[in-house]
Amino acid sequence: MTIKFESKHLGAYFICGTQDIKNENQTIVSVLTEALNAGITAFQFREKGPTSLTGEAKYKLAVTLKKLCKDFNVPFIVDDDVALAKRVGADGIHVGQKDQKVGQVITEVGDQIFVGLSCDTKEQVEEANQLSGLAYIGSGPAFTTQSKADADPVIGPEEIAKLVKLSDYPVVAIGGITEDNVTELAGTGVAGVSVISVIAQSDNINRTVSELKTVKY
Repeated sequence: MTIKFESKHLGAYFICGTQDIKNENQTIVSVLTEALNAGITAFQFREKGPTSLTGEAKYKLAVTLKKLCKDFNVPFIVDDDVALAKRVGADGIHVGQKDQKVGQVITEVGDQIFVGLSCDTKEQVEEANQLSGLAYIGSGPAFTTQSKADADPVIGPEEIAKLVKLSDYPVVAIGGITEDNVTELAGTGVAGVSVISVIAQSDNINRTVSELKTVKY
């Protein structure tokens, strides 16, 4: 049984792939285990970049990570890979504006897998509002990010707050969010924050997740 989406799943949403693990004493499995124990509310497997896994190796890792998430009743979300999401029995899939057309993805996965979409402009949110079958949208970058080489220009907390008001779907903020700046998103109305390096490279994952979850968005 897959996990049905609820907006609370966006509270502390961890995104990670093998390319994001910089400490040679850690693996994505060890980092995700710590993050799950610390209380993350969703996990997205985003395996992208020149060093990332492909094919059967990517699938086998996805199976391992999915099982970990299931043990904690936390949604396992796949980034931009419908075939993998279906094969591994993912709870959700996330697509960007530059990825496969979201309408096609919604049609292909039906009601078996929930769908998230990146929307960083007023026009993109208005288009998303016309779709049926979306679960949530991700908006940002909230701040300057080093985790994505192709990141869009920073829009900031004020613009994210405007997109939240415009959106018919719950919004999760993304991009450059750290323990130091996350409080700047307080009062924006987002359902939570999605982060990569602040957890993947944290020296204390318990503290980091706690910081993300204590802000009143």
